[in-house]
Amino acid sequence: MPIRHRRRAGVATAALLTASLALSACSGDGDGPAPEAAPSSTPTQQVSKGAEVTPETWPLTGLPVKGGRSAASRFPVMVLKMDNTSSSAPQRGLGSADLVVEELVEGGLTRLAAFFYSDIPGTVGPVRSMRASDIGIVKPVDAAVVTSGAAPITIRRIQQAGIRFFGEGAKGFFRDSSRSAPYNLMTDLAETATLVKRAATRPDDYLPWGDAADLPKGRPGRSLQARFSYGHTTTWAFENGRYRNVNTFAAADDQFLADSVLVLRVRVGDAGYKDPAGNPVPETFLEGRGQALLLHGGRAISGTWSKSDVGAPLELRNRFGTLRVPAGRTWIELVPEATGSVTVG
Repeated sequence: MPIRHRRRAGVATAALLTASLALSACSGDGDGPAPEAAPSSTPTQQVSKGAEVTPETWPLTGLPVKGGRSAASRFPVMVLKMDNTSSSAPQRGLGSADLVVEELVEGGLTRLAAFFYSDIPGTVGPVRSMRASDIGIVKPVDAAVVTSGAAPITIRRIQQAGIRFFGEGAKGFFRDSSRSAPYNLMTDLAETATLVKRAATRPDDYLPWGDAADLPKGRPGRSLQARFSYGHTTTWAFENGRYRNVNTFAAADDQFLADSVLVLRVRVGDAGYKDPAGNPVPETFLEGRGQALLLHGGRAISGTWSKSDVGAPLELRNRFGTLRVPAGRTWIELVPEATGSVTVG
């Protein structure tokens, strides 16, 4: 089956509200019941005797599969570890990702785990190394990780978790002579994806998908500042119906425009080793439970997240029950609960 198709593009600049509100004060923020829901816009397929079935959907976006394709594929979800500093500019491939997770790494910086499945592009990168934090991020969909490598202790843990990974020297990897090392490792992801041979399978849904009409009213959420450390804050602005990463390092024509931004407050510990510069390497624990904040359509809805173990699916709830993420492209911020902060405007 073909594994490429055109990605969506387009963004316009709009004014961004300046009022801010801390996440820690978000309980009781007016997340009242949703107004009377309109009929679901998700199309259905008619079958015999008037029964209806929901059409096949993509596991990383919840969007319907179109064009006669199938969500079951012979390649797995491919998660590429991407540098997220100014040295990585311009990042390539983010515009084709279905979903992105941002995680804390050493030195107060962040790294991206970019998920690709419905669209497997060509050149993507810069490719950087794995962390033990990635186990809880990729295991729920049995993803394969595309990486520059990892510390020996991390490789052992990734292998023990049964996660496949591909590094430099594997099919598709190359060094871009126009960039400086170590920020010049790229891959042709369409080539790397062919390294896994398996029966056509549809991965599990990564998030509990739903319809925007069913969301609680919430409160205004047209801007977001997710502070991971004193050295890094990711800023979002709601423009033309989607959220744009204001301080992205992505190429102007290759940005990830999010339909939703999901903030999860997470515990962060010590991974047990230091990087070559002597910085302790943090480990994000994506299991247990914590506060959650969902931004969609210019609104912010507070809730909680839970995950029984590293391989379990993510569950979201608010005071009215299950909180479902509207189908679309989602960026997940794993913000440290003890040292990070979240401000909504």
